[in-house]
Amino acid sequence: MSAEHSVENTLKKAVMQLQESGSDSPSLDAAVLLCHALNKPRSFLLTWPEKELDSEQLASFEQILNRRLTGEPIAYIIGEREFWSLPLAVSPSTLIPRPDTERLVEIALDKALETSGDILDLGTGTGAIALALASELPQRKVWGVDVKTEAKELAEKNAERLGFTNTEFRSGSWFEPIETGTQFALIVSNPPYIEKTDPHLTQGDVRFEPLSALVADDNGLADIRYISQAAPNYLLEGGWLMFEHGYDQGVAVREILSNLGYDQVNTYKDYGDNDRVTIGRWCSTK
Repeated sequence: MSAEHSVENTLKKAVMQLQESGSDSPSLDAAVLLCHALNKPRSFLLTWPEKELDSEQLASFEQILNRRLTGEPIAYIIGEREFWSLPLAVSPSTLIPRPDTERLVEIALDKALETSGDILDLGTGTGAIALALASELPQRKVWGVDVKTEAKELAEKNAERLGFTNTEFRSGSWFEPIETGTQFALIVSNPPYIEKTDPHLTQGDVRFEPLSALVADDNGLADIRYISQAAPNYLLEGGWLMFEHGYDQGVAVREILSNLGYDQVNTYKDYGDNDRVTIGRWCSTK
């Protein structure tokens, strides 16, 4: 096999193809995909640039590269995404965990330290939020609920891989699988919040993600409104409800919570200085 198929030349060719396809991180994409095809760490690419790929390795790499050239997210191709420094298995049945969601985890941890009691993550998907909280709060039980059985099973798989024993995942719509009378110190959620006509749904990785986890009626607020109305039945006195939401939904979510009687309602910015997380505290006696 010619030097054309060395690690270095294979990478160069892939980077050019990815640039032409519109990738905003062609060098990183090429490196991650080649490491996956070779089952090697990133250091291998730097240490052995002249190493020749055999026909099987080359075919494997070209197959996954072609998937990326059509725009398929890297996380779905390699089946994994890091979140809160945790390696999480992902699948097309769930959203890909994003860095901005770590902001919700930070705020949840801050409020968890003020309370005692279990924590509930609604719409858990890969289990990213629940598992991040479970990793930081090993003495607390963290529940996760998702309407998709495949997502619930994936979250359980991630918990098992990470060795967490303080989590419980259930399948059902929002509070449906939670027994009446069960109460939580904290309820967190990254629910569907995109309006169905939003042009972002036809761009980038979002094109490949499940619409049911992205889109909500009522200008993207339907699920946030429903959860907010039902949550007092499942919150301990003084418990917190918090949402991740769209960059332009801070005012609307604050109004929903305030109108329902939550207090200490506040919106926090994400790392890009956009409104991203809104919280409210439930007290039955004001």
